[in-house]
Amino acid sequence: MSDTFTFSGRDGAAVTAYRWLPAAADDPVRGIVQITHGMGEHALRYVALADALTARGFAVYAQDHRGHGATAGGPENFGVLGDDGWEQLVGDIGLLSAHARAEHPGAPLVLLGHSMGSFAVQQFLVADAPPPDAVVLSGTALLDLMEQGLDLSAPLDLSSFNAPFEQRTGFEWLSRDPAQVDAYVADARCGFGLDLPGTQAMFAAARPLGEAATLKRIAGGLPVYVVVGDEDPVNAGLALVRPLTERYAEAGLHDVTLTIWPGARHEVFNETNREEIVADLLSWLDRVVPEQRGA
Repeated sequence: MSDTFTFSGRDGAAVTAYRWLPAAADDPVRGIVQITHGMGEHALRYVALADALTARGFAVYAQDHRGHGATAGGPENFGVLGDDGWEQLVGDIGLLSAHARAEHPGAPLVLLGHSMGSFAVQQFLVADAPPPDAVVLSGTALLDLMEQGLDLSAPLDLSSFNAPFEQRTGFEWLSRDPAQVDAYVADARCGFGLDLPGTQAMFAAARPLGEAATLKRIAGGLPVYVVVGDEDPVNAGLALVRPLTERYAEAGLHDVTLTIWPGARHEVFNETNREEIVADLLSWLDRVVPEQRGA
C-alpha cells in the first residue's frame, strides 16, 4: 500500500508523490529507492516494483512529474511541463530525495530512473545537489547522441519506435507481454509525449554530458546499474547505451554494471521475464546496500 503526499517545487508548484514502506515496522529502513518514471506515464505504474523493494526492507518514493499523472491536474495538461519545466523537473528529484532522507535519516538512497526519468537522473548527477548513494538507469540512452538523428523543431514522433514490431496497438515496443501493453493503452494517464519546449529543454540539458569535464563531477565510487533490453528501440541496437557506460568509466567511475536482457524491449520491469529482471536488480542492491544485520 502506498500513501500520497505533495511537496512544493522550487517554483512553488505542487508535485504529487507516493511513499511505500516495508510491512515490518523496522526503523531505520534498510535504504531508500526513489523511482523517477518515464515520459507519458506515471508513478503508480511501478507498484509491483515498489512491492518487491519494500519486501526487501526498502522505503520507496516516487513523484508524478510535471505534466504527468496527478501532478498534471488533468489530461489537458499531459505533457506540458510549464515555464522552465524541464529544469524544474530535474530539480524536483533533489527535493524528493531531501524529503525521503529527512524521513529516514542516515539511510542510503538509490535513484532509479526509467527512460525519460533516467535522462533526468543523468543530468541530476552532475547538478549542484547532494548526490545519491547508488543509481539505477533503465530503458536509458545518451540524448546527445540520439539528438543527431532528430528534428527538434517539431514534437517527437514516438510511433517510429514501433516500426520493428507488430502493429496491434502501436505500443508493442514497450514489452513482449501483451497484457502489459494493453494495460498501458487502457490507462488514460499514459500514451502522450512532451510538449515542444519541454522536449527541446531536455535535449539541450543533455549536451554537456558529452563533455568529460562534466562527468567528472560524479564521484568515482558511485555504483551505477544500467539495465536495458537489446530489442529496445530507444537505445538503437545498444548504440546509444554502450557509450554511456564507457563515458562513465572514462570519467573515473569504477563500479558501473551494464545488464542487457536478450529479447527485452523498453520497459524491462514489465517484460515477460520481469521476475528474473527484478531478481537481478535486487541482487545488485544486496551488494551495494547490504542489510544491517544485528543492528
